[in-house]
Amino acid sequence: MSIPPPPGPQGPYSPGPYPQGPYLQGPYPPQQGPYGAYPRQAPVNGVAIAALVLGLLCFLPAVGLVLGLVALRQIRRKGERGKGLAVAGSVLSSVGLALWVVSLSTGAAADFWQGFRDAARGEGTAYALSEGECFTTPGGSLQGVAYDVDVVPCAQEHDGEVFAAFDLPGGPYPGDDEITRSADVRCYALQDAYAMDRWALPTDVDVYYLTPTRQSWRTGDREVTCLFGNTDERGTLTGSLRNDARTLDPHQHAYLTAEGVLNRAMDEVPEAEAVEDDFPAYGVWAGQVSEALVQETGMLRGHSWPAGAERQVADLLEDLEAAREEWSLAAAATDVDTYYEHYDKGFDLVEADTTVTAREALGLSTTPPVYEDGGDDAGLEV
Repeated sequence: MSIPPPPGPQGPYSPGPYPQGPYLQGPYPPQQGPYGAYPRQAPVNGVAIAALVLGLLCFLPAVGLVLGLVALRQIRRKGERGKGLAVAGSVLSSVGLALWVVSLSTGAAADFWQGFRDAARGEGTAYALSEGECFTTPGGSLQGVAYDVDVVPCAQEHDGEVFAAFDLPGGPYPGDDEITRSADVRCYALQDAYAMDRWALPTDVDVYYLTPTRQSWRTGDREVTCLFGNTDERGTLTGSLRNDARTLDPHQHAYLTAEGVLNRAMDEVPEAEAVEDDFPAYGVWAGQVSEALVQETGMLRGHSWPAGAERQVADLLEDLEAAREEWSLAAAATDVDTYYEHYDKGFDLVEADTTVTAREALGLSTTPPVYEDGGDDAGLEV
């Protein structure tokens, strides 16, 4: 699996200017001219000014309405100016209050505040992507640090396609290596739920991920976004790689669900490159593969296949049953040579031509996947 490069200098969360509230000031004292005080007019009521400001801003409309009514009483009692301001503030606040009531009853206010919170969190940036979305990056690369991305239709040329996301546990920043390890393990495990047919994945596609930086972690960023990208840094993707219950017919979905049981068991191959390097571990693995074949054949037998695929699936079942027996014998082997004998037979039966013919009958990809080691880079930091 690939390991991403060291994190960049900072994450995408950069503080921006925050809106400042209105500053209200009362009337200034009368100015003195060189020959004494100018004749004084009645002062403007300060409460009336506040009522007008709140009415114009539609901010706390209930308070603006109350202030307008208070201002009218003060103006009558003190002979101050500002009746028009108080009336205007009261009317505007009444309209604002009515709009707030409508917004609360329809959920519009909740949507507004949710949008405000999303903006504060950086929604619309790299770490705001959702499953199934495709995007481009400013530099066209999935390496390094991402501050922003552009979501585009998957039918267009794009750099990445999101297939899953998950949150890391809270607490102190775990470090770049631990985040990379968690992203690598979880993203590879989650890819099959989105792209069930491994045979349909192009050979130049691999798993990448967007991970938090130390800086973004401080702001509450815990999300890892898993995505597909081109193994060529200059390459792009076109078209969605999604194939799951939303895009498959029931027969295709049933077949791939059964096949996925075997795929996951095969993925658990021991780390030792040769059987003789860890013979006990390979014996346990062979037993797991045998059990997976029991589950797969049971699922395939339990589904009603269309007439055009019944014979092909039946032929496949015969090979899978024979493969299950060979893997079981490999698990019970007491020496390396016997293990290899049954392992080779079992592996060949799993990859027999009957798999291709069954897939062809069901309208699935017929090109077996080629598994190669990835490069050293597998992710963006956000």
